[in-house]
Amino acid sequence: MNILITGAEGFIGRNVCESFISQKYNLYTPSMTELDLQDENRVQDEKKVRDYIVFNKIDVVIHAAAKPGHRNAPDPAGIFFYNTRMFFSIARNIDYIEKLIIIGSGAVYDQRCYKDRMTEDYADYNLPIDEHGLCKYVINKSLSGFHNKVIDLRVFGIFGKYEDYAIRFISNMCCKALFDMNLTMNQNRIFSYLYVDDLMPVLDYFIENKSLYNCYNVVPDDTYGLYTLAQKVLEVSGKRLDIIVNKEGTGSSYTGDNSRIRSEINRLNFTEIDKSIQSLYKWYHDNKSMLNRDLLVTDK
Repeated sequence: MNILITGAEGFIGRNVCESFISQKYNLYTPSMTELDLQDENRVQDEKKVRDYIVFNKIDVVIHAAAKPGHRNAPDPAGIFFYNTRMFFSIARNIDYIEKLIIIGSGAVYDQRCYKDRMTEDYADYNLPIDEHGLCKYVINKSLSGFHNKVIDLRVFGIFGKYEDYAIRFISNMCCKALFDMNLTMNQNRIFSYLYVDDLMPVLDYFIENKSLYNCYNVVPDDTYGLYTLAQKVLEVSGKRLDIIVNKEGTGSSYTGDNSRIRSEINRLNFTEIDKSIQSLYKWYHDNKSMLNRDLLVTDK
């Protein structure tokens, strides 16, 4: 099968391209220059998306491209416009492919109303106030209009190599420990954290199989507090460093219910959190020369 990966140079895209998926399927990984999904000025670029899909006989698209709107984004302006446009530039060509798998987000549930272990249907209860969440909400509402050929895989906290270690929590803790810096956080919160390697069998399943639903929370069974995760990083590092929490108490939970995906995929396994942190810490240790300590001094 021919698989188009959008955002192949990003965190999730790079991990997909280095996984067993690259050996099992023919991957197409165009850069933005080669395939621009968000150009709003030139009509011919809209046609280029269809031409690319047809010419390369693309069977499945894994849509991991996104304009970031997080606190470390160089230019968060216009993320609703660009991200919805990128999605629809592919989805409007749904008749030319077998399916479109999008890497979604728990942000669809609205950050003001997060609660413990949110189910997929909870997205219908609130309208996100932020652009990132609203983008995910609008895309989610459109899914039924594409002949059930679009699958939204909602990840919450996903971590692994190539992520932005300046702000992404587990990587940030690993890198601080490597530089013998105290592990600092704004406030303790409970998260559903998915090791990026565990996303790959899920993608493989939905490439090969027809889905029963058009959206799934892709989260492991267990949830963890940020403070506990920081402790686990220290255990892996073997160092005696302080864990500093700036704000007392526990903030809102950001966790999802995985009953739907567990009921559909047999033998769905998730890496133990200690093992995944150990693996990630070792990767940063082996690649320490590429890290910039200055990015860790100030918490964003």
